[in-house]
Amino acid sequence: MDRRNFLRGAFALAALGSNPIFSISKALAATANTAPFLDPWVGAHNGFPRFDLVKVTDLKSALLKGMDLKKGEIEKIAGQKDDPDFENTICALEDSGRSLDRCTRFFDIYTSTMNDKNMQALESEITPVLQKFHDEIIQNEPLFERIKTVYEARDNADLKLNPEQKRLVEVVYKSFARRGAGLDKKKKARLKEINGKLATLYTDFRHNLLADEESLCLVLDNESDLDGLSADLKAAAAAQAKSRGKEGKWVIANTRSSMEPFLTFSTKRDLREKGWRIWTRRGDNGDSHDNKKIITQILKLRAERAKLLGFPTHAHWVLDNNMAGTPDAAMKLMLKVWKASTARVAEEVADMQAIADKEGDGVNIEPWDYRYYAEKVRQDKYDLDQNQVKEYLQLDKILEGMFWAAGQVFGIEMKKVAGLPTVHPDVTVYEVHRDGKQIGLWYFDPYARDGKQSGAWMNEYRTQERFREPVTPIVSNNSNFVKGEKGEPVLISWDDANTMFHEFGHAIHGLLSNVDYPTLAGTNVKRDFVEFPSQVNERWLITDEVLSKYALHHKTQKPLPKELVDKIRKAKTFNQGFITTEYLASALYDMKIHLAATEGGDINPDQFEKATMAEIGCPKEIVMRHRPTQFGHIFADDGYSAGYYVYIWADTMSADASEAFKEAGGFYDKKTCDRFRETIFSVGNSVAPDVAFKNFRGRAVDTNALMRDRGFPVA
Repeated sequence: MDRRNFLRGAFALAALGSNPIFSISKALAATANTAPFLDPWVGAHNGFPRFDLVKVTDLKSALLKGMDLKKGEIEKIAGQKDDPDFENTICALEDSGRSLDRCTRFFDIYTSTMNDKNMQALESEITPVLQKFHDEIIQNEPLFERIKTVYEARDNADLKLNPEQKRLVEVVYKSFARRGAGLDKKKKARLKEINGKLATLYTDFRHNLLADEESLCLVLDNESDLDGLSADLKAAAAAQAKSRGKEGKWVIANTRSSMEPFLTFSTKRDLREKGWRIWTRRGDNGDSHDNKKIITQILKLRAERAKLLGFPTHAHWVLDNNMAGTPDAAMKLMLKVWKASTARVAEEVADMQAIADKEGDGVNIEPWDYRYYAEKVRQDKYDLDQNQVKEYLQLDKILEGMFWAAGQVFGIEMKKVAGLPTVHPDVTVYEVHRDGKQIGLWYFDPYARDGKQSGAWMNEYRTQERFREPVTPIVSNNSNFVKGEKGEPVLISWDDANTMFHEFGHAIHGLLSNVDYPTLAGTNVKRDFVEFPSQVNERWLITDEVLSKYALHHKTQKPLPKELVDKIRKAKTFNQGFITTEYLASALYDMKIHLAATEGGDINPDQFEKATMAEIGCPKEIVMRHRPTQFGHIFADDGYSAGYYVYIWADTMSADASEAFKEAGGFYDKKTCDRFRETIFSVGNSVAPDVAFKNFRGRAVDTNALMRDRGFPVA
């Protein structure tokens, strides 16, 4: 998912009070070309970002100028003498700050995908300034009074607000209120200080993590160190070594896409342990890039902020704006699944230990062994070899299959576009069509490189809207696949293919948006709803229609054999103990540490991790999917903080929704597909998420669907 909505949405709607820090200097303005960052995106394809014209050296000037422009727009709204109404206040806010919004999109793209030392320096300098700017927006008293007046009159028949307009008023008001717009001056001043400090800490956390991912790696000196690895993994490791000036050696990069396959297939136990420790200790090495003290400070500041805002903890503040509503509700679901998942882990470990004992090497299963022996169990129980499956998963063909499925389900047609400027030569661009009309652009950035954050995510370049004039969305999907030899197909794992469908689900959510107001459009929904559509989109990968046409052997081009497909399906719930427990360990840690944090106390994140894992009975063979010092979801910004649980909450809905397709006869049932698009993908946040789900399913979610889907006993 989009890594940060920090610069977008209702949080950035309002205006800035007078403050000289935001007046751009004449000298700076005279030397910078800010227009490509700030000007509307026009031209072919309904307009596009001009990466060919922007210079990152001008980005700081453009951001400052954008803030100045928005300041002027908002002063007019807040200072007008006419009584506040929907048009002159809410719509005017929705229409403000467009130049700044375009500029911050560039900023986010560069800091997430091209974050070299110069960009990191700019990010460290400008992020606190942007945070201060947004705090001044939220704390503009005349502005908030106008918003509040419209909110309190929203049900007045004289206003004649339609349901979407009423929803917009409620979302805007609550966003301002829950961020302290109604606090007294003293509390507002402290809140600004806290948010400014947090902005700096988040940036430092990201930079430390990126530094460890770029500088720390597993170097393999001898060809024998590659034992167990497939030819494509060996080629990728050789290419990685060459790019780091270590030609003649092999390098396993310190990212999930490189380290997980190594841990799964390497026969060298000592190297697996070494690689696992490098990977799991990112940000936790007691050096200048160590994140532990940063986490301690973040927790204290969040706790203090929550108290200022009237909540007992940061977790209560976050959950108040999510579907779950309370930490107790989120914990109840997690612990229900935790009991079943850890019981399954005990069974999985017993199966693995039996194989290890049979091999006679005296191995007791440790965390660096889990993936390796799980793969042996998979082959033993299901006769399923992931390396064999990988031979049929070519990146380009899976991409085609992803497009084909989206066409069948949502009526989308993807057309590759040549000649559009991109942030990097690896990025490709597609026009997205539906019903004969272009509905958006999609950018695909597939490969790892220095300066690019790890993992996979969707980013929104431009949000759909139609309230002044129709604006089509522009979105991107970003991955970190490792390039192999030139001219050779990039082979990906089954998990990677699943992730591609997941992230493309987020993209479709943005592309199919069909609402009036950008604040309510696309993926601008509650955190525990945003993962729901994308999780359902994963389900089309396993269908016969996709696999028979697009899972083709990279040499013979023959489709994935039926017997292999049957094995994949039979093994669907295999290793769910590990997968679910690894994730839930992180989600429970996230919730518990934010419930425990106080403004006056210091929490050591490592010690809290050990205590929490002991308290919940985490199996010794498993560690958190994201250990604290690398847990960017919750410490690199506010995004998923006290909210990492949302994936399991969303999966209860996705499991239930998937059963709707099965009940209708299959995942390509036209009526069900159309209803899914119309009730979920197209409405954004113009409809409350619980209502949207009921509109699709005809009832509230059945949480037991999740247990059935993962092969766990239904309580």
